[in-house]
Amino acid sequence: MKLGDKRFQSKFMQNLQINNLVRSATFFQNAGISIVFVFMPIIAKGITESVFEIGLLVASFSFAQILSEIYFGRYSDKKGTRLKFIRIGFISCAITFGLHYFADDMSLLFLARIGAGIATGIMIPAMVAYTYEANDGKKIAATVISFHALGWLAGIAAAGFANDLKLIFLISAASFMIGFLFTIKLPNPEQKKELEPGTTKKVISKNKFLFLSLLLRHMGAASVWTILPIVLMERWGAELYQISIVYVANTLTAFVLMNVMATKINLSNVTKFKIGVGLSTFVFVGFIFVEDWWWAMPFMSLVGGTWAFLYIGGNFHLMENNPRSTSTGIFSSTLSISTVIGPVIAGTIAFLIDYTGVMYFAIGITISAFVVSLKVR
Repeated sequence: MKLGDKRFQSKFMQNLQINNLVRSATFFQNAGISIVFVFMPIIAKGITESVFEIGLLVASFSFAQILSEIYFGRYSDKKGTRLKFIRIGFISCAITFGLHYFADDMSLLFLARIGAGIATGIMIPAMVAYTYEANDGKKIAATVISFHALGWLAGIAAAGFANDLKLIFLISAASFMIGFLFTIKLPNPEQKKELEPGTTKKVISKNKFLFLSLLLRHMGAASVWTILPIVLMERWGAELYQISIVYVANTLTAFVLMNVMATKINLSNVTKFKIGVGLSTFVFVGFIFVEDWWWAMPFMSLVGGTWAFLYIGGNFHLMENNPRSTSTGIFSSTLSISTVIGPVIAGTIAFLIDYTGVMYFAIGITISAFVVSLKVR
């Protein structure tokens, strides 16, 4: 074997090991988040009967996450390091998600959700940027990031198997601790420090149509996810494990499609983003006609597909053309802004009209999001 071949093989094995560690950390990170996030409306329903209060509770997590992601995403670029923020985030999440176990009234639950929002915001932008920078071939990064969806699948499935709304908090905390262990062996490369003032404002201005389209689309989605677990249980007669099955259809499709996207789907990142936004409309139209819990599965599968397109397309477009942790932090915080506004709107519409009204709102705003996405170049 030639010296050049040995070096290539050594580098390949090193990258493979790093990617496997990042895949594992990403998996447990998102399993820990999803096991609580998806079932929070049902958990809150056990404490309060007010749908409006439930909307505010869901929004509180995202509001804290917005500020955290923007601040720590930019700070990560300034410092030129990612791993420190990733590790601090994992430990903070293990603590704050574990504290949910002791929250037996709305005030304590609000505090726990705000703490969890701050903790997740510390590591999410750094995690996406680290994954992207660890791969010379950016298509491989898509397969690594796909474990984001697989983690959500595992978290949702674990909640169904546990069938206990208190036990899931302990499982969540354990997931973050396991994820942290995988980060211990990760290398800590120094990236170029992005010290130019006004960077955040420039990134937002340059990509305003992408961020606005994402904001509108996810406002519609977040409004539906706020009431969907309750609708599945109260209107369509689903048990907790059946709700898990419905959501698994979403995450499994996203995982498969993200991996297929790495090798088979040769579209520009902007086109992927537009497809993801546009096809989301059909999901919310479909929900209007659902009459039993299992009818929701094909539409949740479509959600997973649209999410894979817009998440990979949007993030990769941003990282190719902007400071990476800053831009992914704004992308993620835009999602968080949506999940502040969406739940409040959902709670208001459900209180004043009914659950179906929330679906019509989601359809209208997602169509608007697609129109805006057409301006992204």
